[in-house]
Amino acid sequence: MSQQIPTTAEIKDVIVSQLETKLSTTIPALPVKFFRVLAQVLAALIIVLYKYAGANFLNQFVQFASTQETIVNGRSLIPLVEWGRLVGVGDPTAATRAEATVQITVNVQSGTIPAHTLITKTDTGFNYLTLADVTLDAATKTVNIRAYSDQDGGGGRGTGGNVQVGDVLSFMSPVANVESDVAVTALVTTAADAESWDAYRLRVVDRFRSQPQGGAPADYEQWGEAVEGIINVYPYTGDPGHVSVYCEATVASSGSADGIPTGAQLTAVEDYINNDGSGLANRRPINAFVDVYAITRTSFEVEVVDLVVEDETTVRTKIEEAMDSYFASRAPYISGLTLGARKDRITNSAVAGAVEDVVTAYNGVFTSVITRVYGGDQFVIYSLGEGEKAKVPSVLYT
Repeated sequence: MSQQIPTTAEIKDVIVSQLETKLSTTIPALPVKFFRVLAQVLAALIIVLYKYAGANFLNQFVQFASTQETIVNGRSLIPLVEWGRLVGVGDPTAATRAEATVQITVNVQSGTIPAHTLITKTDTGFNYLTLADVTLDAATKTVNIRAYSDQDGGGGRGTGGNVQVGDVLSFMSPVANVESDVAVTALVTTAADAESWDAYRLRVVDRFRSQPQGGAPADYEQWGEAVEGIINVYPYTGDPGHVSVYCEATVASSGSADGIPTGAQLTAVEDYINNDGSGLANRRPINAFVDVYAITRTSFEVEVVDLVVEDETTVRTKIEEAMDSYFASRAPYISGLTLGARKDRITNSAVAGAVEDVVTAYNGVFTSVITRVYGGDQFVIYSLGEGEKAKVPSVLYT
């Protein structure tokens, strides 16, 4: 049964009708009449109750839970975050601040620059604080700085505060005995933006779908992804008595465009899976040893043979977009964890079909499509191995 919320006017008319029935009289249509004013006020109150009831109903479902702060009986909360905390996901990942090392040119070797001196990057509006006192006893001095504030009021958090080696920043106020400009010499910490509400909602939904089961694949996925910077974990049965866990990291945390995690991140995943932070090995099953690996990326080469079409430039672009979409949709299959249809098979016929859709739409023809693993030979079926994810292919033409 579909519940339709009535309008204020409809509720008012119902109240007037009920009053007429109870009073056995007809209430005049003039809007200033007492009973019609009373009906209007009561209708407005009832609409408020309808809206509160509707909002409460939607907040019972993670997919529709509100991301807006709500105050109920003096208690402030965000419904979606409360669901995340309840199932163990925690709060959304907060934005982080960038940290770097800058070199200061000293004109007169005398004095000290105190910690928390402000440095600014004029083109972005981000301001930074020096993290230590700097004694001016050499021609050049280095000091670590951390993002502190920005024009949007974000407290210096987020990717906007990232700098590159060679960037020039300036002291916000003149500092005696040194040049006003400083140069970035090294990156210490790369900042990341706050987790979006859509991404956070997906994490909460994923946790609901994959509840802990005492060492099932879902458990290893959840344990691994609890480590900061790790966004995807693929657990597989390894050698007898072993579980192989393949990890994918964010670009910001790993510094890898392919999401290859650092050694420190892999160690952190292994530590988190093996113990609860106290050093006690009470998280993983007693008979399972964990081997943690980084994912690998597999490139594909697609060759369209004897392509003939009027607007070749446009068709090439469309084929590349179709290939990007097809290969990006492929992913490993994990028994007991992957939902929906399997996407771990890549076939030459499927690739050719995607190419044909594009070429046919532009009234073109071609003789065949050859799909290769990068640097390898032609193949018909390719199954993604453990930890492998399809990388966007290059498209070649003859």
